Amino acid sequence: MKISSSFDSGSIEVVSIEDPQNIRLRLRADNAADFRQWFHFRLHDAGGKPVRMVFENAADAAYPEGWPDYRCVAYYDRKNWFRVSGTCYENGELVVEHTPERDIIYYAYFEPYSHERHLELISWAEMSPYATVQNLGTSVEGRDLDVVVVGRPVAGRKPVWIIARQHPGESMAEWFIEGLLKRLLDSAEPVARKIREHAVLYIVPNMNPDGAVRGNLRTNAAGRNLNREWRTPDPLMSPEVHLVRQAMEETGCELFLDIHGDESLPYVFLATADEVPGFTTEMAAQQARFIEGLLAVSPDFQTEHGYVNGRFGEEMLTLASKWVAHRFGCVSLTLEMPFKDNANMPDGQTGWNGARSRRLGGAMLNPILSHVAAEG
Repeated sequence: MKISSSFDSGSIEVVSIEDPQNIRLRLRADNAADFRQWFHFRLHDAGGKPVRMVFENAADAAYPEGWPDYRCVAYYDRKNWFRVSGTCYENGELVVEHTPERDIIYYAYFEPYSHERHLELISWAEMSPYATVQNLGTSVEGRDLDVVVVGRPVAGRKPVWIIARQHPGESMAEWFIEGLLKRLLDSAEPVARKIREHAVLYIVPNMNPDGAVRGNLRTNAAGRNLNREWRTPDPLMSPEVHLVRQAMEETGCELFLDIHGDESLPYVFLATADEVPGFTTEMAAQQARFIEGLLAVSPDFQTEHGYVNGRFGEEMLTLASKWVAHRFGCVSLTLEMPFKDNANMPDGQTGWNGARSRRLGGAMLNPILSHVAAEG
């Protein structure tokens, strides 16, 4: 029996594998920071053999409160993911018990979104008559930071910015972007057509390509949490934020969405800009209309559960959506999706997954249209 993780987004530390009923593992930290929770590895020669895998340092994860009710994801063909019911958190350890049906199986914290698929998405978008791909520059390790521009930036069209995967382990964010782009670039989709008449959209599918490839949970290759860099981004240590912020200053912004995943809360929710200095009654009204619009089109979304006020304290204006709301005075929101399942609409087979994230991305076009088509 063998465990390997030397591939795109792979991450695990093997302590012991001699006994299939007591495989000992450790969550690996981000390459330049002490965040750990993401894992993705291949188990070989396991077909038909019951295995019991113990993640010894689960209590030291960035979000240990994310383990209760969590179920590991697995797949054989690198396409069809399922949840492993024999997952539990006990005595500070995450335990996964499973009997693989085939000799090779992959396990992961959440359904990965590979860098190869990212490049395919960028190339697919570039082929659309409604989109162009602009290169903003490169990441710490020299990977391209691309923005998909949908619509022509002509007078009267509102600039909309949507970014995803500042935290690389939150792969559901790029699945969301894929779903949004597939609907937005569909020539037969009337909502997309109307959006393109009213707005130009700047979409960054992956803000943190280095961290994604490295199998990091939360940081880029330089160990920076990009969603704490927006007030004063360092061109060398957090060029990803520096480049996107620079481009936003050139285009302006009338709607901003930052797409994320939350380890602990089993819900889809929005973090709003109510606490941002200078938040006006008009901004509040526009924000409320946008939220009502998403509620109307996606039963997966809810407003009862979310972050409590004061969660970010003095860090607030270092966060993307808070900084954008303060800088541009626009509707600026952070969308969070669960790593576990949506407790309001659970799925015992898949939990929350890439397909559901894609559907939510597509649904987001409706409130976007209502916002950009509004007068004023």
